[in-house]
Amino acid sequence: MKAIAYYQSLPAEHPDALQDIQLPEPTPGPRDLLVQVHAISVNPVDSKIRRNVSPPAGEAKVLGWDAAGIVKAVGSEVSLFQPGDRVYYAGAIDRPGANSELHVVDERIVGHMPKSLPFAEAAALPLTAITAWELLFERLQISQGNADQGQSLLIVGAAGGVGSILTQLARKLTGLTVIGTASRPETQAWVRELGAHHVIDHSQPLSAELKRIGIPQVTHVASLTQTDQHFDELVEALAPQGRLALIDDPAQLDVVKLKRKSLSLHWEFMYTRSLFQTADMLEQHRLLDRVAGLIDAGTLKTTLGEHFGAINASNLRRAHALLESGMARGKIVLEGF
Repeated sequence: MKAIAYYQSLPAEHPDALQDIQLPEPTPGPRDLLVQVHAISVNPVDSKIRRNVSPPAGEAKVLGWDAAGIVKAVGSEVSLFQPGDRVYYAGAIDRPGANSELHVVDERIVGHMPKSLPFAEAAALPLTAITAWELLFERLQISQGNADQGQSLLIVGAAGGVGSILTQLARKLTGLTVIGTASRPETQAWVRELGAHHVIDHSQPLSAELKRIGIPQVTHVASLTQTDQHFDELVEALAPQGRLALIDDPAQLDVVKLKRKSLSLHWEFMYTRSLFQTADMLEQHRLLDRVAGLIDAGTLKTTLGEHFGAINASNLRRAHALLESGMARGKIVLEGF
């Protein structure tokens, strides 16, 4: 089968950073689906691993943790899906990625694809939807409905992949006042379109930007990028007993600064359930099915930003380079081999 992989960590622009290769067809385990991949999307985790994780000498490493496709075969213990089902999922970080014609994935982290979306638009959703949902409802413990009316959520990096779906979830499913950050006119317009009540500029001091719009403090923060750069401002912006959730990898954080306000810190990593085979691993299947229903009902929309064409090494290298530039809006999707 066709696949895109790398043999050593190289800059995205290098012709060998990602290569078109051939691999044997994988065999599904007892709880696995064998999926014929139709579309993929690219996430910061792809470029982060490519840059920092070198495979053993002579071995190819396949990336890709967002896919949409059709189930070709199922393992002996599979109960949630059958061949022919259209599915979407983010996969597991400790298994080969989905940048290949065929891919195996545990059924417990797979959802039925939204009926109203084509493959490319569906592929833009899984990783970011899982991350945003878990961050909002499990880490920050926001209630669905209007129970948290009067409280507020600041989303740092609201125009990115996770921010694009988190903004929608917070606006559509909760009573929060949603404030998104974006620094360029086009990304600020995108965040408003996604439903943010307010948009502020994260290239300026965040506490001053909040005061400018008449919101001196917020009760919750979702810091999706450059947390170490914004940390002092986030502490300043949070109300006493507020909650701070993050998804990035700051070099260091002085958590003592949280003590005076009794602020709580929450980390969201959507691969935890699959990495540790947690007892509630099936929640990601349920979550993706719920998101599909919200898409089909028109409550949420896909966060596809750019379509980069066919799934091949050249197009994936371009996608990695754009992600690493920090200029991407929404999700970058590729489709077909």
